[in-house]
Amino acid sequence: MSLMPVAEALQKLLSDVDTIDTEHVPLEQANGRVLSQHLVSKRTQPPFAASAMDGYAVRYQDISAGGAVLEVIGEASAGHGYSERVESRQTVRIFTGAPLPDGADTILIQENAEREDSKITVLEVPLQGAFVRPSGLDFQEDQVLLEPPLKLTYRHLALAAAMNHPELPVVRRPKVAILATGDELVRPGADPGPDQIIASNHAGIAGLVEDCGGFPLDLGISPDDPVELAHHVRRAITEKADILVTLGGASVGDHDLVQDVLGQEGMDLAFWRIAMRPGKPLMAGRLGTTRVLGLPGNPVSSLVCGLLFLKPLIHRMLGSASGATAPKHAILGEDIPENDRRQDYVRSTLHEDTDGRLVATPFSKQDSSMLALLARSGALIVRPPHAPALKAGSMVDVLVL
Repeated sequence: MSLMPVAEALQKLLSDVDTIDTEHVPLEQANGRVLSQHLVSKRTQPPFAASAMDGYAVRYQDISAGGAVLEVIGEASAGHGYSERVESRQTVRIFTGAPLPDGADTILIQENAEREDSKITVLEVPLQGAFVRPSGLDFQEDQVLLEPPLKLTYRHLALAAAMNHPELPVVRRPKVAILATGDELVRPGADPGPDQIIASNHAGIAGLVEDCGGFPLDLGISPDDPVELAHHVRRAITEKADILVTLGGASVGDHDLVQDVLGQEGMDLAFWRIAMRPGKPLMAGRLGTTRVLGLPGNPVSSLVCGLLFLKPLIHRMLGSASGATAPKHAILGEDIPENDRRQDYVRSTLHEDTDGRLVATPFSKQDSSMLALLARSGALIVRPPHAPALKAGSMVDVLVL
């Protein structure tokens, strides 16, 4: 089987992915979730004309000539309006947020009034309508103010609360079952045997899933045994996982059993083996309604493939139109050699120069087992197949990490 270009594989992966179903969650649990339906305001805000300052509610016609003396007939504060009408030469002491009394149309701020007992003298005449927030200044009832697919932040939650929504319709978080495979793997904190290593990919992929808005389901570590592998795969189906991510075991070695087991369980293979570095042995398919993504076992390959394929798959399920992250432009910090037939994702540092331009400097070593370099990386330099050698100072595309 020939190697599939990255762009073709991504297009094939996302071509028939729809937004998953909606659920309603309490407002206080909606931060970071993706809105699934148009949100319509249930009230007008503010619901009444209100004072924007502390002062006196007046009729402009009474004070327009300057030097007017008015009688204070009551007081209005936030939550406690004045119920009577303001008549000629009358005023109401008013505080910020209080409803404007009937008859009044302007706020005389307290700095521009001199009070003695129940009388005030106007020291400076404001503009007509000054410091009055009219009803509906912010929004009107039945107005659409938030539209999907919107990732909700603190700003949107404050607006939704003002719209009088105690709960919000959001896209259900995709459930992503994560299955690590290999006799050589043990959990972090365990005591590995002389031929074993600590499993790390599942922790990184679970974090990526959460960052993308998904819900990770850890299926543990399966040994290189077809029966055990099949048991774990069936658990993912039983748990109604939207995506099953396998880690390792999808290559061509005698101990790489994942593809065979998935095939025996009924997986429809979409593609396998991608023209990319790191991450060539990438697999994708469907097992009933569950999407399957087989990531390589090498830690860096697994995480880079997760960034390039799992992240956009989750985003598409959450309603994103494109799903994929767009690259940015950066200046190359050091010379880089020509590339071969695979698209290369080169770990690099990233900083801004004195002119505010991004500068990406590749690490000299790029082995796909070296997680420490990935943790120190600020970006991946994207090198297309057969890209020529480039000198420092050239422009390159980068995926910012």
